[in-house]
Amino acid sequence: MSTRIDAQMAFLNEADKLKNVIRATTLCDGSRHENSGEHSWHIALYALVLAEHAPDGVDINRVIKMLLLHDLVEIDAGDAPIFGNHDVAAMEADEAKAADRIFGLLPKDQNTELRTIWEEFEAAQTPDAIFAKSLDRFQPPNQNLMSNGGSWTDYGVSYETIESRVGSKIERGAPTLWAWLAPKIKAWFAR
Repeated sequence: MSTRIDAQMAFLNEADKLKNVIRATTLCDGSRHENSGEHSWHIALYALVLAEHAPDGVDINRVIKMLLLHDLVEIDAGDAPIFGNHDVAAMEADEAKAADRIFGLLPKDQNTELRTIWEEFEAAQTPDAIFAKSLDRFQPPNQNLMSNGGSWTDYGVSYETIESRVGSKIERGAPTLWAWLAPKIKAWFAR
């Protein structure tokens, strides 16, 4: 049992490094950029609170698991801002290598279980993963609205860019959330 707990604690201690990965999005008050640990916690809370907007059949507990795990690979691979320019294939390879290492710290059964959940999120093909991806895209624009533009200003994006890179992903898994958010973003750009 001691060896199992040692492995679990090695993973949990490694996961703490996610707090050092700084994201492009600021906190709602605009005082600083959020870290990926804060982001993961916040969107897991989004899932809990906004569960009623998930399509029928979505298991919100699985969604929360996905959201808690989805960015752990950023410990090694770093954050890739949605409005940044990066080589998608290289980023995916870096993330897969990071997943091997980080989930590999766990006992084999938990490694398999949590890695499978992470892969499901990345593939975004199941109802749970599609809703989880939608929430992952829903949180940053809300923070940008609260912080007077946040990363939109930093990256010089337009409403059309947000709609294509973010809105389409939100709408795919949470159309009521996009219908609520889109007019708020349009209004911000129209001011």
